[in-house]
Amino acid sequence: MSSGKLFLGILAGIATGATLGILFAPEKGSTTRKKIMDKGEDFVEECKTKMEDLVTQLTDTFEKVKEEADELVAKTKEKCDEMKKEVDQAIA
Repeated sequence: MSSGKLFLGILAGIATGATLGILFAPEKGSTTRKKIMDKGEDFVEECKTKMEDLVTQLTDTFEKVKEEADELVAKTKEKCDEMKKEVDQAIA
């Protein structure tokens, strides 16, 4: 069985289960729809929160790496200046 057919079978099963669950739900349709909307809104809010956390982490990491790179550049420039002085003194 190909993975495409398997995936379609799984999707059909999920759709059938959801449809039957709604049809045989003990609550009114409006109540069920409200619950579905509430769950969807909760999911969206959770995704937004996780995305904001991820952006914050990435920003913090970027800033830390940038600071470390700046320090490395400064140290490298300092070493180059020292070596240049040594070379100038050796030539003179």
